[in-house]
Amino acid sequence: MLNDHDKFPYIYQMGTKDTSLTLAMVSLMVHYTWNWVGLVISDDDQGIQFLADLREEMQRNGICSAFVNVVPVNNQLYLRRHGIYDKHIMTSSANVIIMYGDTSSTLDETIRMLQYLGTGKIWVTTTQWYDISSKRYISLDSFHRTFTLSQHHGDIYGFKKFIQTLKSSKYLEDISLENLGWMYFNCSVSKSKWNTLYNFSSNISLELFTKHTFDVALSEESYHIYNAAYVVAYSLHELLLQQVDIVYMLVDNRPQSDCGKLNHLMKNIQFTNPVGDLVDMNQKRKLDPECDIFNLWDFQESWQVKVKTGQFSPYRPQGQQLQLLDDMVEWIPGSGQIAPSVCSVTCIPGFRKSRQEGKPPCCFDCIPCPENEISNFTADMEQCLKCPEDQYANTEQTHCLQRAITFLAYEEPLGMALACMAMCFFTLTCLVLGVFVKHHDTPIVRANNHALSYILLISLIFCFLCSLLFLGHPNIATCILQQTTFGVVFTVAISTILAKTITVVLAFKLTTPRKRMRWLLVSGAPNFIIPICILIQLILCGVWLGTSPPFIETDSHSEHGRIIIVCNKGSVSAFYCVLGFLGSLALGSFTIAFFARKLPDKYNEAKFLTFSMLVFCSVWVTFLPVYHSTKGKVMVAVEVFSILSSSAGLLGCIFVPKCYVIFLRPDRDSIPKYRDRIIS
Repeated sequence: MLNDHDKFPYIYQMGTKDTSLTLAMVSLMVHYTWNWVGLVISDDDQGIQFLADLREEMQRNGICSAFVNVVPVNNQLYLRRHGIYDKHIMTSSANVIIMYGDTSSTLDETIRMLQYLGTGKIWVTTTQWYDISSKRYISLDSFHRTFTLSQHHGDIYGFKKFIQTLKSSKYLEDISLENLGWMYFNCSVSKSKWNTLYNFSSNISLELFTKHTFDVALSEESYHIYNAAYVVAYSLHELLLQQVDIVYMLVDNRPQSDCGKLNHLMKNIQFTNPVGDLVDMNQKRKLDPECDIFNLWDFQESWQVKVKTGQFSPYRPQGQQLQLLDDMVEWIPGSGQIAPSVCSVTCIPGFRKSRQEGKPPCCFDCIPCPENEISNFTADMEQCLKCPEDQYANTEQTHCLQRAITFLAYEEPLGMALACMAMCFFTLTCLVLGVFVKHHDTPIVRANNHALSYILLISLIFCFLCSLLFLGHPNIATCILQQTTFGVVFTVAISTILAKTITVVLAFKLTTPRKRMRWLLVSGAPNFIIPICILIQLILCGVWLGTSPPFIETDSHSEHGRIIIVCNKGSVSAFYCVLGFLGSLALGSFTIAFFARKLPDKYNEAKFLTFSMLVFCSVWVTFLPVYHSTKGKVMVAVEVFSILSSSAGLLGCIFVPKCYVIFLRPDRDSIPKYRDRIIS
């Protein structure tokens, strides 16, 4: 309302808007990392405007209000609510409370009540609350950790000496011993001593109290009055200078007062006062004032002193506007530790903030960062940072470490064990092949179609060798050869067993002269199964390589701190088609051999073929769930182990019994008296 110069043309606002005050208070909060504060504001126009500006600045800097007590100016309304206000202050977890309002308002009553309750809080307010403490009998003992802020101004030369040498006889109405007692002794002087002081001469000065420390700095309100007096003085002086030329033309030699001219001069006057501060009455040219920050120090006998500990200037660069002497701030007596005022404890590195539902942003829980994510740059991170693919998070999740590149190598124990198994079985198969070649004329070798046995043994040799393709550092060539070689050599082995199984059945079912299909056995038709099956498998592999061939893949999730280089199969469907074709061949061989297992003959191997297919199918049926439940090197090891175990099962079930007869039971490897059916 006072800004309406049409309604109030002769109103001059000496004070400035409290913009710097809100900035200084929030800067103080940020400096001491106080993000959970209570607000006690008087319910008037100035207080509401201050609250709006303060909230905006607090929100900009991530500071939350634990409670907001807007204290009504109506005394009856205040009396009905004061219990709620006191409870907010006493029970709040906020250790810092900002207080702003008129010292003559009901806020005065709130302060009186809190001094008896003993809050133990840190108060941030304006210096007027300290300045009026003695006049309104408010003891600030309960507010020993108080910060007060006021507009910066210089010291008035001679003011302190003037106060100290002021004699009560000269200003009898303004100075009395009673007021001095409340102001400087804070009611701590005993009654007997006070009576002694009262009996002193009335012509007494404040030099009596120089042994006590008391504040003689000019208050903010007094400083505005001081400037107002100088504004009037400078304006009158300028008016008199303008009238000096015409003073002798008047009958009355005294200068004439002209309110209109004086008002015009006061509107635009600008000067530097004796303190050295610029005074400008043009509201548009007024600059935001700098703020001084004071801290109340406790001394013995409940004495307190207001000590300047810092300054806020809105004209300094960002980050340097607030300058504080932290060593000059008095915290808990005997401790230099800054009192905290936060809703939630700061999240340490390795954790991130998780907002609490329905609460301000300053209230949160600290939860660990997800796997392979870190938080180490600043406290209270909203989101953790994901480590690059070639790095991993340490156990504390505070730093990313370089991953070690690994694969199923020959040098490590698992790779070495699998390679040794492959070479042992390879050597054993070569020995069995040598035995069969050496004893190719024996009945047991001839009776089981030695040509198919040689093919089967050679294919098993390659089965054991192909497992070595899965070991060592993968590359494009080995990735392609792994699956195609595995599919083709196992197709040869299983199709050979299928051919042997059909041959056995034909040998006992279709070799009599009355059988029309005897020519199938004589012509060697079962042997054509092998190339046919190989051709089908080659077509499947060709389609696989043509559509989605295997490729090198890096796996950074299976092992902590390692990057595993593996071969991705490309098309999973094609891989299962190859595996499914092998399974169908094995199932066919198993079915035929199962029905032929009871055929009578001395050298009938249908039982061995049945058992070998049972072992083969068991291995690969078990392989599927185990393969899908593992990752990285273990997945590769499972496939290698399945290749070795299934190949070893075929070797052991089909050829070990024959070698047993050849070496340990040669008496069974002879032509009996009656003629056996020998299949050559």
